[in-house]
Amino acid sequence: MAFITHVGTAVPRNAIDQAAVASVVARTLGLDADRAASVRALFDRTRVRGRYSVVPLEEIGAPRSLTESMALYRRHGLELALSAAQSCLEQAGLAPGDIDLVITSSCTGVLLPSLAALLVRPLGLRDDVRRLPLTELGCAGGAGALAQAHAHLRAFPAARVLIVAVELPSLTFQRDDPSAENIVASALFGDGAAAVLLEARPASAGIEILATHTGLLPASLEDMGFELRDSGFYVVLSKNVPHIIAEFTPRVVRQFLERHGLSLEDLAFCVLHPGGRRVLEALESSLALKPGLTAASWDVLSDYGNQSSASVLFVLRETLGRGVPAGYGLLAAFGPGITVELALLRGHPC
Repeated sequence: MAFITHVGTAVPRNAIDQAAVASVVARTLGLDADRAASVRALFDRTRVRGRYSVVPLEEIGAPRSLTESMALYRRHGLELALSAAQSCLEQAGLAPGDIDLVITSSCTGVLLPSLAALLVRPLGLRDDVRRLPLTELGCAGGAGALAQAHAHLRAFPAARVLIVAVELPSLTFQRDDPSAENIVASALFGDGAAAVLLEARPASAGIEILATHTGLLPASLEDMGFELRDSGFYVVLSKNVPHIIAEFTPRVVRQFLERHGLSLEDLAFCVLHPGGRRVLEALESSLALKPGLTAASWDVLSDYGNQSSASVLFVLRETLGRGVPAGYGLLAAFGPGITVELALLRGHPC
């Protein structure tokens, strides 16, 4: 058994407004009046009301080398990861030394030593804590980390696992790239960190992970990801992604649930990665989800934007915050590949 009992989150101090970001993006990219108006309309359609950024709004479009971006990533990413982890442990009433495995997830920066190693001393983890950094799963990273935690707890049921996902996509905006991908990413993504505690011990209340599954659609390898160039990360984001997810996901989900004697009609709650308005709408339609099952995902998208691997963990926190739901649930996140990471959940209320 693997029980999710507590989730801690952290966001930067810079809250950014959609309309203001749209103006900065249009001005930085030197767009003419017609294209700038199209950008503002795009930002309005995202269903994102606000987000957070490690750099102030006026610095989002500042020229920055890869070296400078990675220095900011290390400084702010470690700060947010530490804050989220401390919040999670405080909620659980645990000391950092109680953690046996720390899994970190991030795709918007590169650190070596890893974020997991850099967290050991400031967080107070044991020197012999096991560390598993996940760096290339993209938006599916948070769900992928849950799958690894679940597998570890099956092998070592006395262990406690801490997942820490931190993403700073504000640092990936490219001032010399007027492509649709760069503009769409600037309209959707926000910075933040989330930490999740998992234990095999039965909890008085929590969400149990019953099973996990990974699905890959190799024909879509070029539709989502990053290209690393001299000036940083350039987003790859095909306009076909929502359609691909809508076509690919129902079959994978139904087969996954059927293996456990369940169907979509048996789901009492969903924890879906809020990849964007079109992605959530595509999932609602293709899976014929009951009204209300995606409310937590929509709320996270509205308040935080798409925080890549941390997003689905923010939805977990929102789900727990509304009271642990009874019954079966489905967690799903999507990343480059295109990859779908699934988890079958069961809520255990007080």
